[in-house]
Amino acid sequence: MHRPSILSRSSFWLKAGLAAALVALADAFFVWHEPGSTVGLFALAWLGALIVARPGLLRERRALAAVAAAAALALIMMDRPGPLAWILFGLATAVAVLSARVRAGEPAWAWAQRFVVLGAVGLAGPAIDLFRLSRLKRRRTGPSAVAVLGLLVMPVVGGAVFLALFAAANPLISDFLAGLAAPALPEDSVARVILWSVVAVMTLGALRPRWRRGLIALPTRGPARPSAALTTSITWSLIVFNAVFTLQNGLDIAFLWSGAPLPGDMGLADYAHRGAYPLIVTALLAGLFVLIALQPGSDTARRPLVRGLVVVWVGQNLVLVASSLLRTADYIESYALTRFRIAAMLWMILVGIGLLLICWRMLRDRPAHWLIDANVRVVLAVLAMVSVIDLGAVAAAWNVRHAREVGGRGVELDLGYLRGLGAPALVSLVELEQTTDDPDLRDRAAAVRREVLADVRRGLGEWRGWTWRDQRRLDRVEALTRDRPLSPPKPGPRRLDGRLIPPPPPPAPVVAVPPPAAWPAPEPLTSPAGG
Repeated sequence: MHRPSILSRSSFWLKAGLAAALVALADAFFVWHEPGSTVGLFALAWLGALIVARPGLLRERRALAAVAAAAALALIMMDRPGPLAWILFGLATAVAVLSARVRAGEPAWAWAQRFVVLGAVGLAGPAIDLFRLSRLKRRRTGPSAVAVLGLLVMPVVGGAVFLALFAAANPLISDFLAGLAAPALPEDSVARVILWSVVAVMTLGALRPRWRRGLIALPTRGPARPSAALTTSITWSLIVFNAVFTLQNGLDIAFLWSGAPLPGDMGLADYAHRGAYPLIVTALLAGLFVLIALQPGSDTARRPLVRGLVVVWVGQNLVLVASSLLRTADYIESYALTRFRIAAMLWMILVGIGLLLICWRMLRDRPAHWLIDANVRVVLAVLAMVSVIDLGAVAAAWNVRHAREVGGRGVELDLGYLRGLGAPALVSLVELEQTTDDPDLRDRAAAVRREVLADVRRGLGEWRGWTWRDQRRLDRVEALTRDRPLSPPKPGPRRLDGRLIPPPPPPAPVVAVPPPAAWPAPEPLTSPAGG
């Protein structure tokens, strides 16, 4: 059966027109404009174009679920645009467009390969379509425009090369070429071309997905029968590892968890802050050892002694992860909370869940793809939660309520960090300004709050940069200050943390030094008369 060309298929021109419309929408939304809720609106428009071009997505259960997830993420980006929500939106869209061609029950390892193929081949998608267009058999006898361009490549490029060489050798030619004025291009032409290219490639990649059948499968052969020496080595390794971990966990329970005084001059803060991240690396190495040395179904993994030692060791690793969380919490209590430290604690929780899944896989003889799928689901759930929760606002609120200036155990409040957070710290800055009794801190907080509030109002003043979350922040500030208006900070230039920049010292007065008095003329040794 003859396959129709892409020129004769109406769906091709529909998808090309939708991609062009999305490019125009991106130009109106994002060129020289601060992104706001327009990111979510563009994502919804992209999703709508995908449904128009491929209406069958709404009839397949998995594709419908992916479309619903993508729509939810688009709404999240209307409230709080960010790269994490955009990446998750892209993954949901990729699942939707590939669902019609992927059988049910494929593991996450296969989906990851399909995502890579979809992205890599999608980059060359427009070039592939142009190449196919150039090879179509035209009914008209004249050459196609693509063929004419191919004929002109060699004479144009070759003539330009020879002309450049002659210009280097002949000053008359070089002066003539230098006098030719190139047409002036708009200042935003380069940015527009880059944006158009990126949006065109992304949208066409979703509207016309590329895929391949062959995938790299995970090894499915059964584990080889281990030698007696290897089994003995693994058993003794687990015994030694459990003994070493018992020592570390025993010290943590004796001092970190109970709060008992440490021997010598060592303080609890030094003990707690020193091992938060190295202990997580230790837990990861432990999980890697279980994955490599104790494959499900192997003779070693079936031995009751080995299985019991692994369960005990995984339990000790969970205690180690809990100690790392407590160390990080003590570190935050003594210093401050940041978005990175919140992410670090979430990472520690994921490590603990991963250890549990590794142990469960060994005990239940689950295949490798089961472990990958379970971890992917947990990670995606955590990332979706983080895309909704504003970690910056959480850090700002905690720091304001636990700083040393307000009676907390932490260090001095870092207003420079709150200024760097921007809009997420606005409400906390207003609350600090209204509650603190320190006039200097109130003045510094007012200076930082003024800058952040101006940035928020500037973003809300332009419809492309408006977000519902920033609007809610502004409404909250107006509610807090309705009965208690804020005072303006003292005039003068400020540092990032709100401190006044002291004026330069006045120049030293110039003291005029009088010239030295003229010395009297020396008297002659002899009188003029010679007497």
